[in-house]
Amino acid sequence: MLYEAHVKGLTMTHPEVPEELRGTYAGLAHPAMLAYLKDLGVTAVELMPVHAHLDDPFLLDKGLTNYWGYSTLNFFAPELRYSAAFRRGDAVGAVREFKEMVQALHAAGLEVILDVVYNHTSEGNHLGPTLSFKGIDNPTYYRLVADSPRFYFDYTGTGNTLNVRHPQTLQLIMDSLRYWVQEMHVDGFRFDLASTLARGLHEVDQLSGFFTIIHQDPVLNNVKLIAEPWDVGEGGYQVGNFPVKWAEWNGVYRDSIRAFWKGEGGQASDLGYRLTGSSDLYQGDGRKPSASINFVTAHDGFTLRDSVSYNDKHNEANQENNQDGHNDNKSWNCGAEGPTDDEGVNRLRARQQRNFLATLLLSQGTPMLLGGDEFGRTQGGNNNAYCQDNAISWFDWASADRELLAFTRRLIALRKHHPALHRQKFFSGRPIRGSDIHDVMWFRHDGEQMTDEDWQNAHTQSLAMFLAGNGLKETDRQGQRLQDDHLLLMLSSSHEDLEFTLPPVTGCTQWELLVDTSDDHARETHAAGERTLLVGRSLKLFRCPLE
Repeated sequence: MLYEAHVKGLTMTHPEVPEELRGTYAGLAHPAMLAYLKDLGVTAVELMPVHAHLDDPFLLDKGLTNYWGYSTLNFFAPELRYSAAFRRGDAVGAVREFKEMVQALHAAGLEVILDVVYNHTSEGNHLGPTLSFKGIDNPTYYRLVADSPRFYFDYTGTGNTLNVRHPQTLQLIMDSLRYWVQEMHVDGFRFDLASTLARGLHEVDQLSGFFTIIHQDPVLNNVKLIAEPWDVGEGGYQVGNFPVKWAEWNGVYRDSIRAFWKGEGGQASDLGYRLTGSSDLYQGDGRKPSASINFVTAHDGFTLRDSVSYNDKHNEANQENNQDGHNDNKSWNCGAEGPTDDEGVNRLRARQQRNFLATLLLSQGTPMLLGGDEFGRTQGGNNNAYCQDNAISWFDWASADRELLAFTRRLIALRKHHPALHRQKFFSGRPIRGSDIHDVMWFRHDGEQMTDEDWQNAHTQSLAMFLAGNGLKETDRQGQRLQDDHLLLMLSSSHEDLEFTLPPVTGCTQWELLVDTSDDHARETHAAGERTLLVGRSLKLFRCPLE
């Protein structure tokens, strides 16, 4: 399970991290931070860019900086501004500090994934600064317009695009990747705007040299490879089209889950695919459910709390007249824009946050949690805080929602405890072991199985998913005992309360409630055929013990 975070923002206000270490690699490696991540239950930290980067002149003119760091200057150097050693005047110590951070995270059982930007650099377009590659060999390192080579192809929205078709540029990228694996000991990479790296003359090509050279490399062949499978050019949206060995940020998952919990009808069929690992996107080419990096929020967009608190973006602090950032966020403010004293609205927002977290953590695939969503972090409605190196972006640990945090921890523990929630193969929908039980079954709220008409009905806003367990008792690598029980997940995005019938499944005489997003402390036990009430816009998870 991935936890996406910014090295600086994660610890800048953490009360247990010494002030001189806050916002640094050493701060992330502090025992208080390691204990938090370990107790939360995540298994990997995905760090936003740590390569040395520059701040864009147009931001500096406004008194802002490129906080996110997607403006790489040097592919081999860690960003010095995140180094406590550099602050003390020891620039060389930054490399040692980064290595010590990775070592500390590994010792805590956490992998380190780096968000890397090999699609463009900080040199901008033809009007931008000449810092390195432009002056060394402009046509080798950048994609230029053939009949007007003064200008750059811009598939990235930043002014330039690296020329990955040239062997010298490919070698630069591969040398950099190997350096971070062999010298810095990271476990994998998330490639920003990865479709750009796979473009031929213009189109995205699965057989590109970039994929070929990575797959045959003895070092990189064994690390985790995650694609952001789109760029801003024509035909750049490539979710589901990357090769075997690659996982992908599943933007389809994000949009489907947001649309469902917003209350849009006609989402049932798509929801079924997303809950079961997106087989429509990843099964055909031989990949596993783990290839789907499921997320409902990421650094680019609203935080989870903001997605249930704002209908519209509020990016005024970026000083771009609120013109930057996405306009279609599939968000819903639950009845009031921004903070409110309305208790009904706040209860609904609390439930909606739990609905999103529960859906994410109870879906097949690899969940990615945006850091801070587990305790209700807000950016005040800013959905593009790339230039906000301040309280807008930093984690506000003092205002953490402790009840939401406890709920999230419990969900992550449940996911780990029940193998049915993280199968290694896609479901077949066929009977298992000659019984009338299928590995996955779908039910309406009245206990009857879903029909084709139900799946396609534009008014369908609820369903129940049954996952078959095998009754085996196992022990994971950490020595934790696992119980492979039958599970039943009920979801309703209707605003009305809805009774669900516990379906009569062979061998299930009793259903025990594990999760209720309308009540953190709910306790229920039902016999098959009995009913349970789902409060409007809520989710429940039941288990049938297999002893």
